[in-house]
Amino acid sequence: MIQMSQTRKYLQYLKYGLFSCVVLVGSAAGGAQSPTASFLQIEATPTISVASDLVLLPVNVTDTRGNFVRGLEKDNFSVYEENQLQSLTVFQREDTPVGVGLIVDHSASMESKLPSVAAAVSTFAKSGNPKDEMFVINFNDKVQLGSLGSKDFTSVSSELEKAVGPLSANGRTALYDAVAEGITHLELSHWQRKALVVISDGGDNSSVYKHSDILKLARESEVTIYSVILADEHGKDENPKALIQLSRETGGIAFLPRSPQSLMDFSLLIARDLREQYTLGFVPDRRQIGPSFRKIEVHVFAPRTGKLNIRTRRGYFVDNRTVAPSASEDVREQGQE
Repeated sequence: MIQMSQTRKYLQYLKYGLFSCVVLVGSAAGGAQSPTASFLQIEATPTISVASDLVLLPVNVTDTRGNFVRGLEKDNFSVYEENQLQSLTVFQREDTPVGVGLIVDHSASMESKLPSVAAAVSTFAKSGNPKDEMFVINFNDKVQLGSLGSKDFTSVSSELEKAVGPLSANGRTALYDAVAEGITHLELSHWQRKALVVISDGGDNSSVYKHSDILKLARESEVTIYSVILADEHGKDENPKALIQLSRETGGIAFLPRSPQSLMDFSLLIARDLREQYTLGFVPDRRQIGPSFRKIEVHVFAPRTGKLNIRTRRGYFVDNRTVAPSASEDVREQGQE
């Protein structure tokens, strides 16, 4: 039985999101070496329903070494929808808080991995924005919200680590049910930016939700999903492809750590990438009738920075009811001779 209220369970079918971010990992700040692991950079194309006419674009701007380019102003950016220049009504460059859920697998196949997971959760919490709203969902064949007392969220790393609960692993795996509960719980966050970090071997053998169900929920939510996949070659129930696809469909990134230390490194990378984005917004022309896909391009004019890589969504879907962004990675090099 899934331990969640029936009302909250179905909220994700009813509420349209307001924002979805696309985060991609470059090299560590200062040119540090990337952690030793398999890294899957996902080109994502989710469809996310939005109740407002405002289109928000998370934009990652990096130099040729993968370092985030700071200090850009609104006038450095130009946004085109179907080759038509748009007037920017939103520009944010500060580190804005985010609602984050950590979905932690406690099934029997995770027994040897849980101590490293708890340490990584603590590392992640210490590296975020002090105003981030975070929570933990633990799951095996049951799904349980990690205890935060009477609070829905916390920004305290020690509380988050305790919420991971006892480092015991047993039972089967209800991964999709846990992700659904995470998406639902994020509806309670005050922040527009929302993400899930799923730490699991990727298998599912006990969920009420099917793979197709959770993909649909993920596409319709505003939540970006990171996957930290702790699979090994002998795990017969492990299914990394399921989490890779889930990250791809939501504009997230999938990681395959090769060691406990690299798990810690990736928790830092995720925390950093949630903090290194520009947010641009514009109100589209809604006179077009019927569903359609509108292509978006973002250009940056910054002559002194050299060539830049710009990553953002490719476009969004429009119909008579909603604007549905299609998150993807659109990478171009720009610079002045």
